Amino acid sequence: MPDRTRPVPAEPSGPEPAVEGPRPGPDTSSRRTLLRAAGLVALAGGGATLAACSAEAEVPAPAPATTAPPPSSAASSASAPASASASKSASASTSATASKPAVVPKGPSVAASEVPVGSGVILDDADYVVTQPTKGEFRAFSKICTHNGCSVSEISGREIVCRCHGSRFSVEDGSVVRRPASKPLAESDVTVVGGKVVVTG
Repeated sequence: MPDRTRPVPAEPSGPEPAVEGPRPGPDTSSRRTLLRAAGLVALAGGGATLAACSAEAEVPAPAPATTAPPPSSAASSASAPASASASKSASASTSATASKPAVVPKGPSVAASEVPVGSGVILDDADYVVTQPTKGEFRAFSKICTHNGCSVSEISGREIVCRCHGSRFSVEDGSVVRRPASKPLAESDVTVVGGKVVVTG
């Protein structure tokens, strides 16, 4: 009997063609790109938020506001330098004056400490009598008696005595206390400087 069996086709010896799946269209690719970008933005935003929070935590507390001094205080502080300058000028002027030696005028003189209060002294080297009627008040008179031109010789208490004829004169103003003199002793000006009483004329 004839063999009616169909021959089995031989398997292809070459490689099988690769089955390609459906390629993503342009819509799918764009969607993935957008999603990826959104994720990056979210991460970046979170980092920025954390940085901002940490920066805010590190910001120091604001310093307390200072209040301006009242006008009176400002005026006092402004006038203080002026007062200090005025005080310094006055001190400098006083120091300069104190440092300058006293200028003693020319003329017969006697130490103020040698003239007793309520009495006086007769100068040996000049024709004058210097008296101190009250403390700190000095007077000077001529020692030539107005009666006969004799020189007075002593001071007794508050009287200037001329021994020639007994005339007496007051230490206060040189007036006649006892005759025979009839005119007071001539008075001269005095200057007290550097602890001395100087007869200036």
